[in-house]
Amino acid sequence: MARTLTITRPDDWHLHLRDGAMLKGILPETARDFARAIIMPNLVPPVVTAKHAAAYRNRIMAALPKGSDFQPLMTLYLTEETDPADVASAFTGGLITAVKLYPAGATTHSASGVKDFNRVMPVLEKMAEVGCTLCVHGEVTDPDIDIFDREAVFIDRILDPLRRRIPELRITMEHMTTKDAVDYIAAEENIAGSITTHHLIINRNHILVGGIKPHYYCLPVAKRELHRQALLAAATSGEAKYFLGTDSAPHTDPNKESACGCAGVFSATNTMPCLAHVYEAENALDKLESFASQNGPAHYRLPVNSGKIVLAKQDDPVTFPAKIETGEGSVTVFDPGFPIHWRVA
Repeated sequence: MARTLTITRPDDWHLHLRDGAMLKGILPETARDFARAIIMPNLVPPVVTAKHAAAYRNRIMAALPKGSDFQPLMTLYLTEETDPADVASAFTGGLITAVKLYPAGATTHSASGVKDFNRVMPVLEKMAEVGCTLCVHGEVTDPDIDIFDREAVFIDRILDPLRRRIPELRITMEHMTTKDAVDYIAAEENIAGSITTHHLIINRNHILVGGIKPHYYCLPVAKRELHRQALLAAATSGEAKYFLGTDSAPHTDPNKESACGCAGVFSATNTMPCLAHVYEAENALDKLESFASQNGPAHYRLPVNSGKIVLAKQDDPVTFPAKIETGEGSVTVFDPGFPIHWRVA
């Protein structure tokens, strides 16, 4: 007998849609289940001005499946040349929802990111004044810092000093991967954290044991099991400071399966069934709605969606497509490594 769970339609508070043929191919995978998503601005060239954001939003809307009511929530890419007035106008006018901070070189298409944080203080101060959220990729990029320590060092060297300097600035620490991040956010004001689907499921062994698994490689990279357990406890706690941000990030298979493979996990297709499995295993299905549908809107001061989705559990495992075919090439869908019996009805 099928079991069902009805929850408020979820949002994705961290999403990569890319552009062009890739955008057209993968956008329906998010629009099917999610009402809204924070859209990452790390295109080439990046989305750095209100004019760029408006044009990108128009391309997204044009690529939506007919009849879709999906709403892209736009962001600007913070650079050392960003104009505070442009940011404030874009935010107060409703064009953007947040500004994204990439430390230069931290991840895919982050070369235009911030090197000298003193040079972006006028923008951050203006954002605090108007109530615009700063989304941060929380890693330092110093070559002498071990890749598994870069999030913890970012908290100590960059995030905490920034919060002391501008305590009223609203911050989202995106795609948290460590117990350090969970503990820091729990103790502080005006800051929340998004957690990805894949970081709730995989640890660094999944990437490296038995051969390198390129489709599990992402940045920030998955950490030790103790960190995954901390993320799992935070996500299933019902605490309002933690919410879903998939960081679903498509790359074509040749770009993932190369000598220098791209970082990113594409999970838009099966995120909600995967989460239902995870939450059921933790006896926390009653907390899934807060994580996926309620906590994010509260942090971004937006209304909760009015629509609903139904998750149904069946006896036989659900079959998801292994790949999504796009005009740019095939994109491999995240494989959780175990059978999933939940589907979006």
